[in-house]
Amino acid sequence: MHRSILITGANGALGLAIAESFLAREADCHVFLGVRERRDRARELAARFPGRADMIFLEITSPESWKTAMGEIEGRDRPLGALINNAGFHEDALLANMAQDQWSRVLDANLNAVFHGCQAVLPGMMRQCQGRIVNIASLSAIWSPAGQTNYAAAKAGVIGLTQSLAKESARMGITVNAVCPGYIEGGLPADWTAERLKTLKMQLPMRRFAEPSEVAAAVFFLASAEASYITGSTLKIDGGML
Repeated sequence: MHRSILITGANGALGLAIAESFLAREADCHVFLGVRERRDRARELAARFPGRADMIFLEITSPESWKTAMGEIEGRDRPLGALINNAGFHEDALLANMAQDQWSRVLDANLNAVFHGCQAVLPGMMRQCQGRIVNIASLSAIWSPAGQTNYAAAKAGVIGLTQSLAKESARMGITVNAVCPGYIEGGLPADWTAERLKTLKMQLPMRRFAEPSEVAAAVFFLASAEASYITGSTLKIDGGML
């Protein structure tokens, strides 16, 4: 399948692992690494796969930036076959103390950005009568901890968007699914202490965090031809936490 793959947040541990999974498992795909800043790791990955991976500037909260990125991708010979909405961040606080801009920033980056991305890629996928969209939600969407009202609400919204869009697009051969990872190695806050990490691991049935490649493998499957009858699904990857 000669197709292009667009991965947002392709400068983090999970985004890079997803990109590597496609590049390793699908020899004839072309991967676009959507990044805005902190590009070093994405640049290194692109350099390892010359002619098969390119960085592309993408401000995920901007519809204009999505339009520009899609114009660049569609200018290539390969159609966009899959969008992986992976970018996002959390900014935790108790709701009673949460500033308005903390709420707005997290909703914008984690939910509105998914809306913009899906809307940007749908016209091309509809013309092809095929496509894959995989939205990276979070375990916080279905097991919402205290101090994450903004992030949990945004990721729960991603699941709702996924399920609704899946119904809208199924007849056109476009599948839309969500993945809810738990804790991921390399994707946790840098200021978390070793003691806190150890305590968290002891709460997990598997006693360890997920490797980015384990989550990436599930994303790759949902974006593959073999998953053509799976749409509107939410897959949790949490080591048995829930």
